[in-house]
Order: sequence, then structure tokens, then C-alpha cells
Amino acid sequence: MFWECVEVKQRSNQQSFIASSNTDRFEPLLNSEEPAALIKIHPKTLQRMARNGEVTGIRIGKLWRFLASSLNRWLEKIATHGEDE
Repeated sequence: MFWECVEVKQRSNQQSFIASSNTDRFEPLLNSEEPAALIKIHPKTLQRMARNGEVTGIRIGKLWRFLASSLNRWLEKIATHGEDE
């Protein structure tokens, strides 16, 4: 990850610096229904798989959220190595 320091001028002519990333972008979180529909399984099945640690999911309160990139890595893994690994 590459971080650069960005100069920010304040009203009092003092300088402060904040870190910002040029390469990282926020990846939106998907609810259970969105990725489940893409891989054609029931949302509750995807949630159960996340609870069991089979797929990576983020639990926020009672809701499950998923990163498309994590699910893509999981799909690539099972496509090349099978579901047993």
C-alpha cells in the first residue's frame, strides 16, 4: 500500500498533514441478497457459510455484509482446489 502525505492549510496559516492513500479505494459492502443472487444460492445459505467460516463475511449487528473481492477469491479457490480445502 502506498501512502502519501497531503498538506492541508488551515485559516491560521499553520500547516497540518493528513495521510491519504492513492491506491486503496473503499470497496462497497454487499448485503446477503446481492452476492447470493450472483452465485445462485439462498441468502440464508450464504449467511450460514459465513457463520461457519467457509466464506468471509462481516457481521454488523444482526446483518451480514460481504466484499465482492473476498467472494471472488473464495470462488477462484474452490474452482481450482475444490471445496474440501
